[in-house]
Amino acid sequence: MAAGPMKMRATLAPAGYTDIRVLMTHPMETGQRKDADGKLVPMHFIQNVTVKVNGKPAVEAQISQGVSRNPVFTFRLKGGARGDNIEVSWIDNHGETASIEAPVA
Repeated sequence: MAAGPMKMRATLAPAGYTDIRVLMTHPMETGQRKDADGKLVPMHFIQNVTVKVNGKPAVEAQISQGVSRNPVFTFRLKGGARGDNIEVSWIDNHGETASIEAPVA
């Protein structure tokens, strides 16, 4: 199962914060599950997640295979304004990547 599209919403929150919610379509295989033939399904998981605001890194995270399939992440950043460009991207252990951009609403 290959990685698929992402969905994201970025909104201004009270007290000067920006809330970012992103759905990452990805199989997130741990390497411990067996297929119908009894063979282990190889590891396939997101390793690095980056959040950029107007092109500048705001969050850089390393995650592992302990995260569920099609993970949803929420980030709260201090500051931000309507129209700021938010970009979220990831790279997995197979070298696959995906990214999405959206303005703050």
